[in-house]
Amino acid sequence: MGILNIVTTFAAKRNATNMNKTNKVSGAILYASLLAFILFVVYVLYINLEVLYTAHDRSEFIFGAPFFQRLISKPFGLMQYVGAWLTQLCYRPSLGASVMMVIWALIFYVGTKAFRLQDSASALMFLPIACLLVSVVDLGYWVYISPIRGYWFSQSVGYLGMLLLLWAARCTPRKWHLLWYLIAVCIYPVLGWFALLFILCLALVEKPTWRELLGLVLLFFTASIWHTQFYSNLKFDDVVLAGLPRFITASDNSPHLSIPFWVLGAVSVLIPVCSRYLAKWFVPALCTVAGVIFTLSQMYHDQNYINEMRMVRYASNDNWEEVLRMAEENRKPTSTMMFLKNIALMNEGGLLDRSFKLGNDAVSLNNPDTLHVTLLDIASPLVYYHYGMMNEAIRLNFEMAIQGGFSPFYLKMLARCALAVGDQKLVERYTTILHHHPFYGNWQPAPATEKIKELQTCYSDELTGVENSESYLVNGISLWYESDSKVASEQALFYAMLRCDSRRFWASLKNFVRLHLNEEFPLHAMEAYILFMDKAPEEKRLMLPVEQSVYERYQRFWATLEKKAKPGMTLEHASEEMREEFGDTFWWYNLFGRKPINIRGNVGHEVAS
Repeated sequence: MGILNIVTTFAAKRNATNMNKTNKVSGAILYASLLAFILFVVYVLYINLEVLYTAHDRSEFIFGAPFFQRLISKPFGLMQYVGAWLTQLCYRPSLGASVMMVIWALIFYVGTKAFRLQDSASALMFLPIACLLVSVVDLGYWVYISPIRGYWFSQSVGYLGMLLLLWAARCTPRKWHLLWYLIAVCIYPVLGWFALLFILCLALVEKPTWRELLGLVLLFFTASIWHTQFYSNLKFDDVVLAGLPRFITASDNSPHLSIPFWVLGAVSVLIPVCSRYLAKWFVPALCTVAGVIFTLSQMYHDQNYINEMRMVRYASNDNWEEVLRMAEENRKPTSTMMFLKNIALMNEGGLLDRSFKLGNDAVSLNNPDTLHVTLLDIASPLVYYHYGMMNEAIRLNFEMAIQGGFSPFYLKMLARCALAVGDQKLVERYTTILHHHPFYGNWQPAPATEKIKELQTCYSDELTGVENSESYLVNGISLWYESDSKVASEQALFYAMLRCDSRRFWASLKNFVRLHLNEEFPLHAMEAYILFMDKAPEEKRLMLPVEQSVYERYQRFWATLEKKAKPGMTLEHASEEMREEFGDTFWWYNLFGRKPINIRGNVGHEVAS
């Protein structure tokens, strides 16, 4: 017996030692996984700080009872209101990201309590947080047109509310659960689909009795009556899954953007079912890897997408030096970046000497969705404003604001337009709304520049149509060749070149030379002059001196093209081979560049002869 006791004691000590080692290893893996996941979340939010700023800039929050009542008149409206208010904090993107991380940290803590996850199993809460992170970074160009109010924070706040409710329910005696089901139905207008998720989670963690099941049936029957009485103006599925984001407009539909929320619901339901089987040492590492892979597979990240947002922000603040710095760093801009760069050159000088050097070959948006997003949705009111077309800018501001909400971007543009046309009452109205924003308390619109004032007076600013594509803007400005304004004559000449339209070029050049006597012949205008004189001699109108070096380079351009023109070579291949040497010239753009779409008339016919 003595020997047996000794052996038993020794075995128990060895098992305890092994258990301690296992616990230490499991704890080390848990903390390492937690640190890795936190660093990953910080990194993803850091590279999307510009997205958060744009989220604030394009999200509506109007202080006052009408906006509040409009939101709470629908299920989940209170969460949207809270989310819309918190989105204002993204004016400082780092602050907005910090608040998000605090909410997610609370979700992790409360979730472990609500689902009673211990040790390694607590890492399962990485998965809901990964879903919420994905919902922030997978929108892409929906950030400009999404009609969902308070989207950026409302889902995180609603999920936190659901977990708090579950935690409270599980801390009460079992006999009170029917009361919690009743509470969930009563607060459905507040939590929306998260109230339904709470009922499912509570039913799975605490198996309901037949009385509770009968009570649930009666509660849902009562809820259907509530739908008829209070939400009869809404579709049934909009009430049943109230607050579940669905990205649908009259022309666009992206059902895949709802995937993170379906996954969030599925994970929340599976955690109470599977948690007891997943308290293994490897679970934290597995959850971290799963969260990272899911986030990276769903996240939308394109450098032009980020640069576009940053350039719009700089242009909104009239920071043209930064706009040009970004243009110099990015030689393959989108259409929006191209227009803003050319406006910056109009204000800083050198439009006809630097524009093609910085690139006017606009690339298509890297948009995996089927969204119809163009300059119109991103920055057209800003562009029309700086070209002095105030009626167009005001109309577009109202059209876009009615669809997406009167966000700071549109309120600031409306205030600037009102100031430019001299309507001080409207200026006060828009600035009063903005002053309720925590970061716009002292904001006042910048006065219109002298160039904007000059463009306002050089032509009749009337609404001539409803189309607002890039080609509409290019075509309209290229018709300013009869103006006596120096600024307008420069713009007309430049946009005639952008159209590659020799007829408008000659008309614009004649007016430009008349208004800019004794000034140097701009480089790109000289390049266009040489090309059109050579390839469209029957249309020439002026005889002007050109620099010998520019003419010799033009000859090298065609000689190089003839050498590279081989049977079977595509236009794209030839353009790439010549881009390095001649990509900064008008000649390269005229032959290879991507022209504004839907231009009518003779486009590029000069090089076809």
